[in-house]
Amino acid sequence: MSSAVQGRGKPIIPVILCGGSGTRLWPLSRSLYPKQLVSLQEEQTLLQSTVRRVAGQGYAKPLIVANEEHRFLIVDQLEGLGAGPEAVILEPQGRNTAPAIALAAQVAAADDPDALLLVMPSDHLVGDGAAFHRAIDTGRAAAEAGALVTFGAAARSPETGYGYIEASSDGVSDEGARPVARFVEKPDLATAAAYVASGHHYWNCGIFLFTASAYLDELRRLVPDVARSTATAIEQAAADGLFLRPEAQAFARSPSISIDYAVMEKTDRARVVPVDMGWSDVGSWNSLWEISPKDSKGNALAGDVLPIDTRDSLIRSDGSLTVATVGVKDLVVVATRDAVLILPRDRAQDTRLVVDALKEQGRDSVMQHTQVHRPWGTYETMDRGDRFQTKRIVVKPGAKLSLQKHHHRSEHWVVVSGTAEVTVGEKTFLLQENQSTYIPAGEVHRLANPGRVPLHLIEVQCGPYLGEDDIVRIEDTYGRN
Repeated sequence: MSSAVQGRGKPIIPVILCGGSGTRLWPLSRSLYPKQLVSLQEEQTLLQSTVRRVAGQGYAKPLIVANEEHRFLIVDQLEGLGAGPEAVILEPQGRNTAPAIALAAQVAAADDPDALLLVMPSDHLVGDGAAFHRAIDTGRAAAEAGALVTFGAAARSPETGYGYIEASSDGVSDEGARPVARFVEKPDLATAAAYVASGHHYWNCGIFLFTASAYLDELRRLVPDVARSTATAIEQAAADGLFLRPEAQAFARSPSISIDYAVMEKTDRARVVPVDMGWSDVGSWNSLWEISPKDSKGNALAGDVLPIDTRDSLIRSDGSLTVATVGVKDLVVVATRDAVLILPRDRAQDTRLVVDALKEQGRDSVMQHTQVHRPWGTYETMDRGDRFQTKRIVVKPGAKLSLQKHHHRSEHWVVVSGTAEVTVGEKTFLLQENQSTYIPAGEVHRLANPGRVPLHLIEVQCGPYLGEDDIVRIEDTYGRN
């Protein structure tokens, strides 16, 4: 981190936008496991990389804006990083970026109206962290003076999938933050090429630096409905540990609108700091291919892959499958435990067609992987047939499932490793490795891990209906009753 960020003024509060539908990198990402929670190039996920980028001296704990479905995954990932958030603000529904940022600004302003906020998406890559921090230093003076600073990534190629920011030709002001001439929608190829050649057009990477009061002032002036609804939603919010739940009806009254449309394209306080920081929004499989290390034939490979006479392709196996290709080029091939995607690299944006078709058919694979994350651990469906289902369950040390019952299925549990504390009816007992028990349909039961190592267990479900909605929660540590 740069010394200027470390030693200058009050700490910056990172505001990390952690929504996302999980569609553009299907089948690796799903709606219940979107790309910010996925590891693409390194061990850490995109969310963890984003938080790590702004951790330490000069930065306060982050405010995370997310939705209800991802809340425990987010906290788990940040705890694994050793960088817990100040709060996780749970949007009652998706209303786009202007209201989401407003929620965080309202929270920060309650303590300090002039709190300095660094707003970032959680699912982008930044290859040059030092350049990123130098840009923050450059924009800080303008932001503290009341400007709404955005960052324009160096346009390395004529991308038609990005919006652009045109910097004013009047020159540099505010210690390097330049006035914004205009924001430009995604252009055609010829226009994008002209922008790259101009030298004063930059990719709009959706990163902002401003004080809470400056942003809220412009919201009140330009889109007062957003300002009013988010202020009421935070005033009437309910706190639940790290989680803050804005009042749902008030928040629903906010228009659904992006920060660019709501504020940045209309305000006269917009400034842009150009920065060459190796930025990518990883918006498609082709984008990932472009920024990935490649072999001598231009292939970006991950997992158990065997490319033969294969060129300029992205081939990835994220399950136990061996993926072999022969005599192909310019392809995307992605295999997970339950799905395989194959399409030409130049049609990578059309992954959404697959997702749309799966939604229309009501397929579970658009929502989640075979391995499903829960606040207590994970479960993975291993086999399923008429009236039976087999799952592998892993319970984190000290965690426990809800006290529950099922109307339509019975369950058989076999401990593979670790110690299980089992409640069945009025009895509570321990099971060790290679021991088992049976839970009849309709019986109240609970599974817990009292040990210090993960509990691994095989569950066999039997009955006429095996859906996850056949759960009656009687008591739950995680507020899911």
